[in-house]
Amino acid sequence: MTVGPLAGLRVLDAGVLFAAPLAATLLGDFGADVIKVEHPSGDPLRSFGWQQDGESVWWKVVGRNKRSITLDLSEPEAQDTFVQLAATSDVVLESFRPGTLERWNLGYDRLSERNPGLILLRTSGFGQTGPYRNRPGFGTLAEAMSGFAAITGDPDGPPTLPPIALADGIAAVTGAMMVLMALHHRQASGLGQVIDLSLVEPLFWILGPQATVYDRLGIVQTRNGNRTPFSAPRNLYLTADHKWIAMSGSSQNTAQRILRLVGGEKLLEDPRFATNSARVENVEELDRLIGEWIGQRTRDEALELLDEADAATGPVYDIAEIVEDPHFQERQALIRYDDVLMQGLIAKLSLTPGSIRRAAPRKGEHTEEIVSEAGLNSDP
Repeated sequence: MTVGPLAGLRVLDAGVLFAAPLAATLLGDFGADVIKVEHPSGDPLRSFGWQQDGESVWWKVVGRNKRSITLDLSEPEAQDTFVQLAATSDVVLESFRPGTLERWNLGYDRLSERNPGLILLRTSGFGQTGPYRNRPGFGTLAEAMSGFAAITGDPDGPPTLPPIALADGIAAVTGAMMVLMALHHRQASGLGQVIDLSLVEPLFWILGPQATVYDRLGIVQTRNGNRTPFSAPRNLYLTADHKWIAMSGSSQNTAQRILRLVGGEKLLEDPRFATNSARVENVEELDRLIGEWIGQRTRDEALELLDEADAATGPVYDIAEIVEDPHFQERQALIRYDDVLMQGLIAKLSLTPGSIRRAAPRKGEHTEEIVSEAGLNSDP
């Protein structure tokens, strides 16, 4: 039950589905006091996806380390309450369509008038500017338009979307980092600022040097299944007991260890596999040889030999296997809190570790407490 490095930081989480609330969860995990501002009908995440006893189990994760207040921000009285809360906060996070805060008279000009050090993280599908700014923005569109889907999937198959909220997750981590940058600047200047974060750009940013490759070489990256166009071996291989092993030979030394194990010195000395460029050019034959070697062994047998050879390999896990894995357990990558099993903290700080201190709140559970702290005398 540690406090965390962000103790004393107050965050208003007015975001919905998913990037802004996830960013707030990250800040809360490391000590920030996060106030979840939700509509009186309840945050949409409360009824999203898999449910238990009428409530989303996803909410139990994203809502942790937060207090809840209900406000209908389209109403003037609630807007005044929100301004008062922002005046005593360090950060506000929102994910409404661009222009919505201004329509509610909650633009940064009004919020910062009483709190010049306020940091406003604005998360939207396409950003606050540009011709697409007013489009509905969900992670699916970002995953498609960032170029991610175009390079994901089998070469002879369709573009493939991830089965998770990938764009939102990456934007959440990015958003939390941008908040910390703005806080660092405020420490020196005393001034807050607005952070304009789209779902598209963080995902586009991590896709590698595609733009530079296209600009300098005219190459458009295509779908390669589980391979990559720039290193080999890199693939998933089926074992004799119908399980899968992931392998990466991105470095020369690692690739050589794999080759020696699979085919001995003869394969190691084969000019077709002597360099990374040669291995990429002859990847079909390389994958066939590795696949045959792995396919003759069970997953445990193959992994034991590969681990002894110091090869970069690992099993393809599902969540049931992750839960049982001793490494995940020792690292506390999974934590049970309030009888709910969930992901642990995203990283470990040696001096100021974060913690899960509070279960996801009931709708409006802390309204009276929060408005009292803000110096308001009436129920919002």
